[in-house]
Amino acid sequence: MEMMTSLHHVNPTVRGLRDSPQTMLQNLAERIRKEISLGAQKPFKKVIDVSSGDPHRVDLQRVSFLRQVLAVCIYPQLLEDKCFPLDVKIRAQKLLEACDGASVGSYTASSGLRHVRQSIAEFITKRDGVPSYAQNIFISAGSQRAIMIAVKLLASGEGNTRTGVLIPGPCPHMLYNVLEEAGVVLVPYQLTEERGWAVDLDNMHQALKAARGYCEPRAIYISNPGNPTGHVQDRKSIEEVIQFAAAERVLLLADEVYQDSVYGKDREFISYKKVLFEMDIELAETVQLISFHSLSSTCIRECGLRAGYMEVVNMDPEVIYYFDNTLCGDISTPVTGQLGLDLMVNPPQSGDPSYHTYMQETFFILATLSHNAQWVQELLNKLPGVRCQPVLGGIYVFPRLHLPCGIKEQAKLLGLKADVLYCQKLLEEEGVLAGAGEHGEMTDSFHLRLCILVPHYTLVEVLARLTSFHCRLMGGTVTPTEV
Repeated sequence: MEMMTSLHHVNPTVRGLRDSPQTMLQNLAERIRKEISLGAQKPFKKVIDVSSGDPHRVDLQRVSFLRQVLAVCIYPQLLEDKCFPLDVKIRAQKLLEACDGASVGSYTASSGLRHVRQSIAEFITKRDGVPSYAQNIFISAGSQRAIMIAVKLLASGEGNTRTGVLIPGPCPHMLYNVLEEAGVVLVPYQLTEERGWAVDLDNMHQALKAARGYCEPRAIYISNPGNPTGHVQDRKSIEEVIQFAAAERVLLLADEVYQDSVYGKDREFISYKKVLFEMDIELAETVQLISFHSLSSTCIRECGLRAGYMEVVNMDPEVIYYFDNTLCGDISTPVTGQLGLDLMVNPPQSGDPSYHTYMQETFFILATLSHNAQWVQELLNKLPGVRCQPVLGGIYVFPRLHLPCGIKEQAKLLGLKADVLYCQKLLEEEGVLAGAGEHGEMTDSFHLRLCILVPHYTLVEVLARLTSFHCRLMGGTVTPTEV
């Protein structure tokens, strides 16, 4: 008797999603953790995860103000507790008043609480000097969900008429599956590693021209600061991408989640919207842009609260209607996450009781990140067969690995990329969970993704283990002073 549901009943789009090396490595890490808990003898006492941007896994300090306000919102009886600063109670009261029934347990509008959307619009207006409106802000369960929704609205056609989306190589490791699930064709354009992972217009044009033979490119995705490359675009580069989008009539998807973490010399974050509205008036009124931000930002780093937003610029009002309509499928983004967004874009101000602590905590995070970036880059560049480009922003380093033929041949026999096998061996031998490079079609290029948004002492341990493993693999040695 045939089962009611078997493999051939599964949606072909879902079956076609590529296997994620990250998922395989995470499953292996979990198995190793379980073995250690059962008393298995390993060369290490615990697994350290530096593959993903989740600083809570490595015990990085939380932002007190956000946690205090959310605690009061979840349990309003704490409004009577004298241990909380006055501004915490005032903000919690205001946020509760914005919720139906004055409770975080109520549903919200599918596009998010009006109060929070207005706060986001005011934040963008202040950041860019360009008006932003709450009706063009849509809150979702994280920025990846927002990207999914935006792309699903574009997805159409069959065969050579299927919608294509240009994506950078390398790109965020989950972007492939997000876009494939949305039903679009991925069109990789390569960033230029030897120029610090800069955007190259020639590569974009070549990718677009080639893609028009097998799909209809209708959007281009870019992350700034770069994830996982650490590159930060200057104004000229942003202008070139905007002009490209205008000339080719493609929607511009700007992922700006790490906008609060730019630490490279003579670099600053400039939003795509700000640059667009300071260009030619015709471009400012016609280029369609969707920008994304989320609670996974560097300073707030509340990944698990699952909330992000997108701002839609120059979009037909009839199309905007369907953003809200598509979000109805989620009913509403978790309310605590929505309130977290409000606290992210409207933190304590000078003179507030929580201001000094908030500034200390966020400054410590950025100082740690900046120091880690420079230190890791210098150390990695001392290792044989490793080359790490300068890191200007974001939370990752993305070094290139020039690996021995032996490991490349072994990986080929196992049906793996060599950098995936490298990460597997590093995990098994040293208990370090690193991410393998996601590099589009460049299968002869091998990289590591290492999150540096961790306490410095954790990074010291990670680099000691990584150095020991790498030099064994390469058949070399490293002096203790280099770690």
